[in-house]
Amino acid sequence: MVDALRTPIGTAGRGLASLTAADLAAPVLSALVDRLPAGAGAVHEVVLGNCMGPGGDVARVATLQAGLEPATLGWGRDVPAVTVDRQCASGLAAVVQGAATLTATPGPGVVLAGGVESASTAPWRFWPPGPDATASGSDAPTLQRYERAPFAPAALGDPDMGVANDLLAAEAGVTRAEQDGYAARSHARAVATAAAGGFDAELVLVGGLARDERPRDGLGVERLARLRPAFREDGTVTAGNSCGINDGAAAATLVTDDVRRSLGLPGLRIRSTATVAFDPDRPGHGLVPATRLALERAGVGLADLAVVELNEAFAGQVLACCRALALDPERVCPEGGALALGHPWGASGSVLVVRLFSQLVRSGRGGLGLAAIAAGGGQGVAVVVEAVA
Repeated sequence: MVDALRTPIGTAGRGLASLTAADLAAPVLSALVDRLPAGAGAVHEVVLGNCMGPGGDVARVATLQAGLEPATLGWGRDVPAVTVDRQCASGLAAVVQGAATLTATPGPGVVLAGGVESASTAPWRFWPPGPDATASGSDAPTLQRYERAPFAPAALGDPDMGVANDLLAAEAGVTRAEQDGYAARSHARAVATAAAGGFDAELVLVGGLARDERPRDGLGVERLARLRPAFREDGTVTAGNSCGINDGAAAATLVTDDVRRSLGLPGLRIRSTATVAFDPDRPGHGLVPATRLALERAGVGLADLAVVELNEAFAGQVLACCRALALDPERVCPEGGALALGHPWGASGSVLVVRLFSQLVRSGRGGLGLAAIAAGGGQGVAVVVEAVA
């Protein structure tokens, strides 16, 4: 990865509410293409993750739309694109797939990989479909709106993510106070990073929005403690210690290491990747086996990592995963994570990659990093990267 950018993350219904998934992704792709150095080669493919979009190949639409931007006029017509859906892990799965595509393609060239989500413009879906759905009067069927596709067959449980992760936290012995404390810390870190300009170099201005909307200054444990359980009457997961519903896009520029060295660019080398399946009733745990396998394949341990970026879907879920990994939660998302920044589902895995790029490459810190994310249906994706000069 020799470049990585993202949009500001908007709260659903607010700053980016009028923009479709393609509207969000296209400016990021255009900016990455505009920054490509001479000698990088042509763009071979665009791979984008997406969960709740309009259907069809969102990546191809965004690629064509990016080619309409003045800086990259005509760019996208000859570039194939594919959309990946691994639920919340889609953005990181797209990076994994993009790397595989690149290494299987002969000669120099580029793959752009990332993810996008517009919760604000996600279409409503109804059941049942079919010709009777258009009937009127007494013959009209009762249409029921559903907000998500199944994560798993109903016979296996298919719990909503909030309920599943509330139970995961309870089984791990994570207290409400611990969750509120972790969430408050995520917001404090993100606010401090934004104030220090730590996000500036990775952001692409979209829709007039220049900053992430969700981080709350001064959101302390006292305020969070007043919120009622959101999913179970006796639960510990609340709106305050859960991620938001968000809009955003993120992507990275992938080249082979030979091309990177010929261009003299710093970047992140992918040391290993891992994609696993786990119990669909506890989907939030999926990043744990994915992390273990990615570390094993890279030949490193948690102690060797300079930066750990786990997707913060729920504070209780992250803390439960940290306990399973024997990982100090203080090390996770040192500049704020999804609890503060937001969780634009299909983009979140690629947001983790952008954050690693900024912390390990742009800052000059160097070292190893981990991005890991769990997904509905009981899956997890993890990537170990290494900063290279």
